[in-house]
Amino acid sequence: MMSEEEVLIPDDRAFSRFKHECESEEDWSLTYNKSSICVWIQVLQEERSLHRIKCRMLCKDIPAETMYDVLHDIEYRRKWDANVIETFDIGKLTVNADVGYYSWKCPKPLKNRDVITLRSWLPMGNDYIIMNYSVKHAKYPPKKDLVRAVSIQTGYLIQRTGPTSCTLTYLAQVDPRERPLVAQKLPWVHLQPRRLLQNIDESSLNESKDERAEHSDDEGNN
Repeated sequence: MMSEEEVLIPDDRAFSRFKHECESEEDWSLTYNKSSICVWIQVLQEERSLHRIKCRMLCKDIPAETMYDVLHDIEYRRKWDANVIETFDIGKLTVNADVGYYSWKCPKPLKNRDVITLRSWLPMGNDYIIMNYSVKHAKYPPKKDLVRAVSIQTGYLIQRTGPTSCTLTYLAQVDPRERPLVAQKLPWVHLQPRRLLQNIDESSLNESKDERAEHSDDEGNN
């Protein structure tokens, strides 16, 4: 059973907007460009450190269809995502939308995270899109030993560049607390996300009942 709050399943316009954001470089600041990998940051609210991050990788030996299948298969994720703790489908909403659970390990001093998202996907000719945002689910409240993360908008754009090549763009707008985790969850781990963890202290974070409710409320507000 989903929460009583309105849940919107992305339509064709939402996928088109997401593709445009992935391709656009306007108002984005390039922060990394090396070895066929580019990373951009877009600051939305300076006072809250609210931002979006976009990463693009050129994959010379991976067909777009294979990349799409790998990212779409939650069971196979355990093969390439060393940080996964648990992942499973909660329920299917339409032919191209479902709700799922994912939890992952974080580097010290951060606490491990989990998230419940509505995920949708759409093949568009030579392009493939997978995107998600956080939702609530009555049967899966925040857990005592995990921090409930908030995905405002997260997704992949896979674009075919040849029979055996593609580009992969990852776009995310997340809760400010999740900033150090974005690069860590992707194959380009040599971006050294640990440098972003300096001066972060979660040792006093206690997932009490009230705090878990607060995290859950944050999801609904975003």
